[in-house]
Amino acid sequence: MSKIRMNTEYRNKFYNRIKDVFEKEETQEQQAFLQARENFNTAQKYVFDLAKEVVERSYPKEDVAILRTFKKKYGDPCDVVAKDKCFYFAHKEDVNDEGEEKTTQSHFDFGLYGNLNGSEYSSEDTEHFAHAYFREELKAKGCNPDIIAQQSGKDSNPHKTKHVDMCNKALGKSTSGNYHNSDDNGIGLTKDFNAPFYADVIGTSYCRSRAIACTKDEYQQFEEWRMIKAKVVSTHQTWINSIMKQCDQLKIGLKAYRYLSEGIELASELGIKLDEAELIKTNSTGLTIYNPTNLANMIKGMKNKEQTREQKIYERMKYEKESVN
Repeated sequence: MSKIRMNTEYRNKFYNRIKDVFEKEETQEQQAFLQARENFNTAQKYVFDLAKEVVERSYPKEDVAILRTFKKKYGDPCDVVAKDKCFYFAHKEDVNDEGEEKTTQSHFDFGLYGNLNGSEYSSEDTEHFAHAYFREELKAKGCNPDIIAQQSGKDSNPHKTKHVDMCNKALGKSTSGNYHNSDDNGIGLTKDFNAPFYADVIGTSYCRSRAIACTKDEYQQFEEWRMIKAKVVSTHQTWINSIMKQCDQLKIGLKAYRYLSEGIELASELGIKLDEAELIKTNSTGLTIYNPTNLANMIKGMKNKEQTREQKIYERMKYEKESVN
């Protein structure tokens, strides 16, 4: 193999190719994140059904129907029914140190950007959840859904803000900040996510003014659901941390390499087969090798050890044709 010198372009190609493999590896951290997301999907539906039962105890469907009839008859003065996806739930089944009954209450929001800590307002954690939940969809749109995890512990900066805003825009997050209005809860994926999780409430004020009574057991189930939602964020953070640690070492190594052959040897040791011709063939942007379809076909071809010579030639010609396109 000729001694082709490493340069910034080649280092970036190696880095992006290997990083892509790191993200697709079925590691314990990745599987924990995917499982947490599945657990949330199950809990979200079950716990919202419970929440709807609790809400309808306080605001019976018959009363809601009557009030809607009055609104139709008398107009805005009787406009007191609204759909909401966030609720203050409260129970009074405990006592304080003096033996007096005490109220335990918190805010629970079933929307995509609903809080994870009882606050009424969206925060970075809520954005982190939304980006992690729709990670694959955001990556397909050219966004970086891992940006908040990657920037964890760092001060706000233009790079982070740019990518967070791109993700929120791609998801259709509402820009008004009025998350208590059922007509202003975003568009696209955000609206689709929120749609199944509304219940009818009676009252014209925000949810903070109407604590809805529930039992202690029901309240605990709401809290457990919120912890399940938070685990999507924590497992995503752990997974991305593991990838970043590997990538940090990768950068150090690639920076020290002088020749292309050293990068190829590194990839080989990591179980990634690359060859010099493939790296040189790609243009200055290095995009050809990272095209998902081309990359998938190349990897599948590498794994098939039983191919005939004719099959290998066919697959190679097919790959080169797709690369040009």
